Amino acid sequence: MSKVSSHCIRFRLALSSEKYLAFYQGKARNIVVRSEDNRNIRFPASAVRGFLTHDGVFGLFEIQFDKEHKLIGVKQISS
Repeated sequence: MSKVSSHCIRFRLALSSEKYLAFYQGKARNIVVRSEDNRNIRFPASAVRGFLTHDGVFGLFEIQFDKEHKLIGVKQISS
């Protein structure tokens, strides 16, 4: 079995539930944020759906992607 190479980028997200509603309604598909190392990253809003609370999505997150820049997953580091 070969080892899959992956990369991680950390970012903060403060997205109110009202703003997330635009993604839910299909008016928007992607979230664009600036990473802690000052890069712009774009990913599907569905990647953070599991972190959605009544107030929205807030916290420090880490996005993981492969060497072809395909999204592997997002995890929350802290709220």
